[in-house]
Amino acid sequence: MRDLSLHPDRLLPAEPTTRAIARELYAQVAGLPIISPHGHTDPEWFAGNAPWTNATELLLAPDHYLFRMLYSQGVDLDALAVPRKGGALPATDPRVAWRLFAKNWKLFRGTPSSIWLPHVFTEVFGISVDLDEASADHYYDTIAEALATPAFRPRALFERFNIELLATTEGAGDALQHHKTIRASGWQGKVVTTYRPDSVIDPEHDSFARDLRRFAELSGEDVESWDGYLAAHRKRRADFRAMGATATDHGFLTARTANLSTAQCETLFAKVMGGKADAQDAELFRAQMLTEMARMSLEDGMTMQIHPGATRNHNARLFDSHGRDKGADIPRATEYVEALRPMLDLFGNEPNLKVILFTLDETTYARELAPLAGHYPCLKLGPAWWFHDSPEGMRRFREMTTETAGFYNTVGFNDDTRAFLSIPARHDVARRIDCGFLARLVAEHRMADWEAAEIAQELTVGLVRKAYGLPTPSREVEPA
Repeated sequence: MRDLSLHPDRLLPAEPTTRAIARELYAQVAGLPIISPHGHTDPEWFAGNAPWTNATELLLAPDHYLFRMLYSQGVDLDALAVPRKGGALPATDPRVAWRLFAKNWKLFRGTPSSIWLPHVFTEVFGISVDLDEASADHYYDTIAEALATPAFRPRALFERFNIELLATTEGAGDALQHHKTIRASGWQGKVVTTYRPDSVIDPEHDSFARDLRRFAELSGEDVESWDGYLAAHRKRRADFRAMGATATDHGFLTARTANLSTAQCETLFAKVMGGKADAQDAELFRAQMLTEMARMSLEDGMTMQIHPGATRNHNARLFDSHGRDKGADIPRATEYVEALRPMLDLFGNEPNLKVILFTLDETTYARELAPLAGHYPCLKLGPAWWFHDSPEGMRRFREMTTETAGFYNTVGFNDDTRAFLSIPARHDVARRIDCGFLARLVAEHRMADWEAAEIAQELTVGLVRKAYGLPTPSREVEPA
């Protein structure tokens, strides 16, 4: 078996002078707490604090970065023990599924997963041999033994990872019971929710009608009238804020917004609720609701996140068998300048509104997003996201946005993950890449070393706290 270890200079610049500067910067931020303000981990893990049982359940089956690559090479998702639509588990031995993954581990060479997972294997589980077919059972047994101990329960790992805050994401029809259980338990870990109302805003969502009924039940409002529908959103947002939420999240295909009159809104809403809306009507309704969500964010102070540009569930057959979020979401071109204009005409100059823009279309960084965020007080740029959550993607983001938007119109890093154990690895990658970028500016005499140290800390903890309205602890390490 080959040895597995992490090089201390991984991801830092190769040029010796720049690398030395990056080392010093990284040393000052490596131990800072993790702030994860947007993600998709399961709050039930922290509510029940039940142990995970095996590597497949914990690391493989929930991680679409992993199984989408394997699927692309002809591996069936059932063979990987990925749950089917509705949550039913296939009759697959999880050890056999892990062996299949280990056999194909070479497929991930050069991908972000080949950085994240070795970090998990070595730093979390103490494994020192490389993953392959021969070591698969060693991995499986070592991980299973660790997971059976109290030190590897969800709450214990949360504390070990030095997580200051972790935000999950729930829909408008979620009763937030797991978050209530966490609050009632007395545990001090800060796990909050995020309001994601897409399924009750998008008339083309497959569960729109079902989720609207649940939305009405939980809000107590008449969601079949325009005024009642908006009131229901305000009530649910208040419910989410009571569970610690500081942000909303919106993930439609486009970033289009609209500014319709009340009469136009009522007419459009009647078509939607009457089942008479066509695709153009559905798009206009989503656009108007992004503007309404911005209006509500200005009222209640919640940060608004817009994640457009993913063609969801592109593989129809896989969607029928396994449902959403199974690696078949594909990026597409996204326009922001005209799409956001109606909302910005209303609220763009409001300094108290915080709207974070994400993209899967990197061509918009320098042309559209950085100039927009570099002008409008309400706009900030989210970090490199999803397909671009990689060393190269993070570097491209800094290179294409900094000269126009600067650092202070960005919001640090968020991991946006379902894979809880990868969170420290993902944040470590971001810190190393940012320190490398700053080190180059210092080496080129474009920035003083003390400025770089200050910005490195801001990119790690300061900007994310500000963007999501989070408090700064009274004791914070100052950059040297």
